[in-house]
Amino acid sequence: MKQFARVFAGAALAASLGAAAVELKSPDGKLVVTCEVKALAGAQGVPCYRVDYKGRAVLADSRLGLELAGAPLNAGLKLVGTDPTAHDETWKPVYGERSSIRDHYNQLVMKLEETAAPKRQLVVTFRAYDEGVAFCYTLPKQSGLDSICITRETTQFHFAGDFQAWPTYRAQAHYEQVPVSKIKPGCERPLVVQAADDLFVAIAEAKLVDYARMKLRLAKDAPTTLEAFLDAERNKEGEVIGAAPLTTPWRVLMAAESPGRLLENNYLILNLNDPCALADTAWIKPGKVIREVTLTTTGGKACVDFAVKRGLQYIEFDAGWYGFEYDPKSDASAVNLDPKRSKGPLDLEAVCRYAKSKGIGVLLYVNHLALEKQIDQVLPLYKRWGVAGIKFGFVNVGSQKWTSWMSEGIRKCAQAGLMVDAHDEYRPTGYTRTYPNFMTCEGILGDEEKKRSNEQTLLTLFARFIAGPADNTVCYYDNRVNELCSHAYQLAKPVCLYSPWQFLFWYDRPAGAPAKVGGAGGAVTQIGDDPELEFYNAMPTVWDESKVLSGKLGDHVIMARRSGAEWFVGVMHAGAPRTFAVPLQFLEPGKSYVAHIYSDDPTLTTRTKVKIERVRVTAATTLQAALIKNGGCAVRLVPATAADKFPDYR
Repeated sequence: MKQFARVFAGAALAASLGAAAVELKSPDGKLVVTCEVKALAGAQGVPCYRVDYKGRAVLADSRLGLELAGAPLNAGLKLVGTDPTAHDETWKPVYGERSSIRDHYNQLVMKLEETAAPKRQLVVTFRAYDEGVAFCYTLPKQSGLDSICITRETTQFHFAGDFQAWPTYRAQAHYEQVPVSKIKPGCERPLVVQAADDLFVAIAEAKLVDYARMKLRLAKDAPTTLEAFLDAERNKEGEVIGAAPLTTPWRVLMAAESPGRLLENNYLILNLNDPCALADTAWIKPGKVIREVTLTTTGGKACVDFAVKRGLQYIEFDAGWYGFEYDPKSDASAVNLDPKRSKGPLDLEAVCRYAKSKGIGVLLYVNHLALEKQIDQVLPLYKRWGVAGIKFGFVNVGSQKWTSWMSEGIRKCAQAGLMVDAHDEYRPTGYTRTYPNFMTCEGILGDEEKKRSNEQTLLTLFARFIAGPADNTVCYYDNRVNELCSHAYQLAKPVCLYSPWQFLFWYDRPAGAPAKVGGAGGAVTQIGDDPELEFYNAMPTVWDESKVLSGKLGDHVIMARRSGAEWFVGVMHAGAPRTFAVPLQFLEPGKSYVAHIYSDDPTLTTRTKVKIERVRVTAATTLQAALIKNGGCAVRLVPATAADKFPDYR
């Protein structure tokens, strides 16, 4: 099999080692990477690459290389060997947006060496997938390079034109639309760029485990060239220290005909990470969450009862349960309420026991200040209390130090049997494949942010979610729903915005919980018993299949996801009222389904003004989703039975 792989990959190489350039093609032949060592920008022996998609230039000659403690390893090089291979396998994630993932690529390993002493070596590995191109650097073991200090990368992405792009510079900041030439330093990844009406690309990073994160900035005197820089805190230049052999994270360029297809292909980031490292994953459970906002025993038990009633799996105690989260003296090993957030009382262990008796898990927020000094102490303690997972609060990001700390924290939690949610600036790069106890991240412009808009949510969906899951902190009853969108739009959000842990009631309090006292978020609205909440009851948080039926950055999305025999559809849009056609061609042909349709109807006198319709449909049906301004629609599709007497959709 290995020999066949080498022969197959060799067919994807358009030139031999002695030729001026070497080509690597994706399995379907649409993506072509051309690798070359040439004179560039006044320097000799510069390794570079360019990328074409369906015969159209996406990236022109873009530099490759590293600088080691001030000594460049990006020029004066020669190609001394290539190793082409191919790979094709299908693997099953523990959970995700699809139940199986194909990992299919052609690979080229380029071995470079300096032409002059000390003749250091650099290996660049390229992979060409149908979904995109990825490459990483390896510094092999070699004489005089036992200790490594990478001070910067000279990795470039030289776009073939001044294309439109959607940069953002912080996790919970707005996206903007600008030409590549107007991108400011510190641009986040993934970065979506539109090269043509039918060509969208995204720069991303994968397998960031023990390295400084990559951010982007314009290269000097090159208005359409972005360069990677190794980020430390607050966009300062970072460095990476290690021992040979040292391999960098993957630098990724995805390409597709639409932003929806880019999003569908986000499994590429997972493919570039190591397989699951855990022998036992049965304890890792996705699910729906209500945040307990009162920090009281009564409130906690009320949330447990609500979770049982509404098909949720978890309750979460947020900041304030062990004191003021930003006080370095606060002790996360004992309940000591922040009086500004709650007057209590809170018997956390009693709530954990009660939750366990009802089959509900408890999640705890712990700020990074406490975790950095107490993680080894509190993990076994929380496990004894019966806690299911931890939300790491406001984690430090950027430098190699903090990347490594976060990765180690995830591994320690796995050893303790605890799941993880990361808060704030951390962006996933696929490590959840290796450690699937790493569930999600709260680090987007979600519902807790009042400055967001539907347009921003629909930009975030098509850009940030390429990297992996994110928690939108959904609020169903808070007043901001009426101010910014609609309740049917809120129902659609957890279908469209993927997160294995879906926080569905962020500022909402169930009946039986006491009034909230102070703290972030202000007044908390009591949850009602509105009939459309049945959609949340039935909705899973992980999927067997996912499809973007239609979508436009900042404008709208129509998403369909399957769990078992059932399908769930979310429709969201920004702007004036309009109607979207929703073809149901993804349904099994020849089978009837009952469509439970939840849409906005301002003429209703109910609190949430959500209309529920139930009709029979087939794969030949096209639903017409008539949306109000900034509205949405949610649909559950269930195989019909002989007992179902619902009318056909018309």
